[in-house]
Amino acid sequence: MVRVTNSVPRKRSKKRLLKQAKGFFGDRSNHFRIAKNVLMKAWANAFNGRKKKKSDFRAIWIQRINAACRCYGISYSKFIDGLTKANIEIDRKNLARLAIEDERAFEAVVVAAKKALV
Repeated sequence: MVRVTNSVPRKRSKKRLLKQAKGFFGDRSNHFRIAKNVLMKAWANAFNGRKKKKSDFRAIWIQRINAACRCYGISYSKFIDGLTKANIEIDRKNLARLAIEDERAFEAVVVAAKKALV
């Protein structure tokens, strides 16, 4: 019987993996076993980074809203409480955008929130 090997698919998969490791430093880019381990770690970090990016953006939006609220003499927490009591449902992304791009509209929202607090 003829001995069957898996050489072509194996070479293809190694080649594909080493191509993804291109740009890594030293042996990490051209030794298969090391490159495989480093890529696994890189993929895990990339996955976690995509999840973390969402919380990072939320934190940035909150900081921007807080800074804009302070200009109108109200804290962020009281502002959000006022929005809840006034039944105004605007997400933080759009509130931050309003605070930066359209100050009049943001001021109107702040006034409505302050009115609901009283």
